[in-house]
Amino acid sequence: MMPTSVLVVGTGLLGTSVALSLRDSDFDVEVWLHDENPDASARAADMGAGTVGLPESDPDLVLVAVPPLVTGSVVAQWQRRYATSTFTDVASVKAGPLEDLLAAGGDPTRYVGGHPMAGREVSGPAGARVDLFVDRVWAITPLDGTDLDRVALVRGVAENAGAVPVMLDPTTHDRAVALTSHAPQVVSSLLAARLAHADPSEVMVSGQGLRDVTRIAASDPELWTEIIAANADQVLDVLDELHDDLQTMRDALRHLGGADGGTAGDLADITYLLHQGNVGRARVPDKHGDRLAPEYSVVAVQIDDRPGELGRLFAAAGEAEVNIEDVRIDHALGRLVAVVELLVRPEVAQGLSDSLAAAGYRLRG
Repeated sequence: MMPTSVLVVGTGLLGTSVALSLRDSDFDVEVWLHDENPDASARAADMGAGTVGLPESDPDLVLVAVPPLVTGSVVAQWQRRYATSTFTDVASVKAGPLEDLLAAGGDPTRYVGGHPMAGREVSGPAGARVDLFVDRVWAITPLDGTDLDRVALVRGVAENAGAVPVMLDPTTHDRAVALTSHAPQVVSSLLAARLAHADPSEVMVSGQGLRDVTRIAASDPELWTEIIAANADQVLDVLDELHDDLQTMRDALRHLGGADGGTAGDLADITYLLHQGNVGRARVPDKHGDRLAPEYSVVAVQIDDRPGELGRLFAAAGEAEVNIEDVRIDHALGRLVAVVELLVRPEVAQGLSDSLAAAGYRLRG
């Protein structure tokens, strides 16, 4: 079920990306754009996201894309203007906006919470993409008794954008994103902050592991302050558990670095914590949505760091009739070469290695 008219309130990265996906739809959807910053809505319109202005009659759907701390009050405000429209949002927390909506006298029966689990390290309409939500989870948090047609309308918008709708209640949603999104942002940022005043000679030895762990630390600090504050209790629960594990690790390391050299129990504590990391990492769903990520084999190939080399490598894998499940790239420090790790199913790894070697590629590892 798709809306025929949509008002997007807030034309930042997410709002504009949703609008672009609606305009790119096979359905005839009229999209209106509104933002407190007229430059933002004008930029979104210039990108083809819709028409700046407000519909005179009630649109089928009003999508509110503003910071989570004000989402509930903004929904309530616009509900008073459009008395029959269905409302949804893109806020990264759900319980708080619902409470704010009720406190502002809003109508929860016309509100279907939404959270597309996608983003970029850039913000604003200039960073929007029509394919931003493709194959990404789009959480939908209807309430008991929410009209199914209104839920179907929001689900239709998510599916039209290429996303995978997942139904959750608001509290479960907030616990889940605290664990899988909000706390990881905190940890990544705090680790990256250790580099801010580190000696340049120490930072020089940075490897791919550090780049992987700190990638999201480049995100907008003001935006993430709002997100974390809006889900404070749930994020704190995760950080408390992490604090306990860090304390165990610190105690073990302090003992091992002391005069007595620690005990076998200290080593066992460290091993246990690291092993739990293995267990948890294996539970992250893979690109196919498998509950347990499969074990892939790695075929490491050295290529020159110049235009076209990566495409030729992928083409060579295709000629070997091997699907690349994932890829990692490690750039050599001070050299125009890179090591590309191709992650493939174990049963095809040796054949791919043989094929690439025969084609003249230098294999590593």
